[in-house]
Amino acid sequence: MSILVNKNTKLLVQGITGRDGKFHTGKMREYGTNVVAGVSPGKEGVVLDGVPVFNSVASAVEATGANTSIIFVPAAFAADAILEASEAGIELVIAISEGLPIQDMIRITPILKQNGTLLIGPNCPGLITPGESLVGILPANIFKKGNIGFISRSGTLTYEVVNLLTENDFGQTTCVGIGGDPVAGLYFIDLLERFENDPETIAVVVIGEIGGDAEEQAAQFIADKMTKPVVAFIAGQTAPPGKRMGHAGAIISSGSGTAAEKIAAFNKAGVPVAKEPNEIPELLRQKLQNR
Repeated sequence: MSILVNKNTKLLVQGITGRDGKFHTGKMREYGTNVVAGVSPGKEGVVLDGVPVFNSVASAVEATGANTSIIFVPAAFAADAILEASEAGIELVIAISEGLPIQDMIRITPILKQNGTLLIGPNCPGLITPGESLVGILPANIFKKGNIGFISRSGTLTYEVVNLLTENDFGQTTCVGIGGDPVAGLYFIDLLERFENDPETIAVVVIGEIGGDAEEQAAQFIADKMTKPVVAFIAGQTAPPGKRMGHAGAIISSGSGTAAEKIAAFNKAGVPVAKEPNEIPELLRQKLQNR
């Protein structure tokens, strides 16, 4: 099985006529993702590489039955694009756009919850269920169908660690890049719960980073609710306090959000934490053998 996306996903691309939207639509279609529509105001009636383009999400949903949307819209307009998808009844929105103002995310988050819309991102690489559906900018060739769930705050580390897993014959059920912004959609606990309930996922790899307390909350959830083994890595273990390290959410303030605190929380929950990414496959192998 999988979580969130599969072969039945009907994808709509907001911003399909832009450079990135057009390029990645082609890549997603090459992978086999069912891209049913695009949205670009003023371009209705255009057919872009076989994908019909509409002026609005509402008209695209009505015509095609799209249930998932991916956002390739500049940051200044991305929050409104997310809201438009939500108001049109889209069930899952993946926001690739980076640089969304925190105030915009704070404004739209309650509305998304009210509408029952799930959000991945913003500032994320998307997600993939290998062999079924790619929704994002992930390099499809490194993924392999299997039974390991994967969650990451870091796009680059997603690619590195998934490649390590695949090379060590650990295929994946679904891989989700959640992004590193301080205000975002589905996060560790939301996805861990879904993997826990997925019968084909036998273990989960979590890639966290400094800043915030999401990893500590995830560790507590794992201790209280998870029956499946989890292995983790925390990026930014040598980062100095007060420095932003790449992501807007990756900042240590007032002595909280450090790598040491996150590692301690995971260890307390029985989750081994790799010192380097290349240790993850062996830690995973050990956890599965001891299960």
